[in-house]
Amino acid sequence: MEYRILGKTGLKVSRMGFGGIPIQRIDAEGTKKLMKALMDAGVNYIDTARGYTVSEEFLGFALEGIREHFVLATKSMARTAEAMAADIDVSLKNLRTDYIDLYQVHNPNLAQLEQVCAPGGALEALEAAKAAGKIGHIGVTAHSKEVFERALELPWVETVMFPYNIVETQGEKLIRACREKNVGFIDMKPLAGGAIEDATLALRFICANEDVDVLIPGMAEISELSQNLAACEDTAPLSAEEKAKIMQIRQELGTNFCRRCNYCQPCAAGINISGVFLFEGYLSRYGLAEWAKGRYATLPVKASACIGCGACEDRCPYHLPIRKMLKNAAEKFGE
Repeated sequence: MEYRILGKTGLKVSRMGFGGIPIQRIDAEGTKKLMKALMDAGVNYIDTARGYTVSEEFLGFALEGIREHFVLATKSMARTAEAMAADIDVSLKNLRTDYIDLYQVHNPNLAQLEQVCAPGGALEALEAAKAAGKIGHIGVTAHSKEVFERALELPWVETVMFPYNIVETQGEKLIRACREKNVGFIDMKPLAGGAIEDATLALRFICANEDVDVLIPGMAEISELSQNLAACEDTAPLSAEEKAKIMQIRQELGTNFCRRCNYCQPCAAGINISGVFLFEGYLSRYGLAEWAKGRYATLPVKASACIGCGACEDRCPYHLPIRKMLKNAAEKFGE
């Protein structure tokens, strides 16, 4: 297993980590077996979140007795100091630990990121928890380039998590900037939320980028772990055949795949277009229907509110049929 230093955190992490979303599909005992397999394989970075329903709790159960072998990261969508302080305490309880190595501000938009930094914002609670030894380091996760770019300007940001994969390469320059600024880069969505079926090729593509410190494929089965380990440990350069297949995947998904760049915004009807497609991806590809529906229900404006003006499609650099995609999503979610 290759290990990297995660930017200014100084944490030594395995190049391949573990994404904790899919364990919602299994149970606590299954999670325990998976964590033991991770430990035996030398995988030491674990990612979860307050919003991943039972993920923190399952991991807390599974890590009892082996917690010290892992770098544990979680995150919260709290934006105020009071809410963040409460979430940190819940995470500590769920994870059955007295410290969390990395606590992240989960997917804020630009306005919310400013709220986090303002008086009474979540950063106050994060810094207090860090001073108290409850958390070791502070990071930000993002889906938009604008938030990624802003996060790199904030001195308290020690890590950034952002999607990067065969079809989502819009953050490459910012990923390189992470290396230059000594900010740890954590790659989420290595399989584009399950849209890329060839996991081996997807992971080999990412590992070829030396600016990626750790990638976190979601796994629920030991067989998935074995396959992913083999891909990440294969350091041979990408072959001409693999490069050709990468181009093919881009062409196939490029006509109907949202990269969440948000150039389509603002929507005249107030729809969070990329948010709709994000949750639809979880519904269709991750096998997390109830969770995806619950997250979709939090959107103040649903896909069915589309007025068909087409302004979003004019702004989309990938020429996606957004109106048709919104209609399909509304049918899947029932509103």
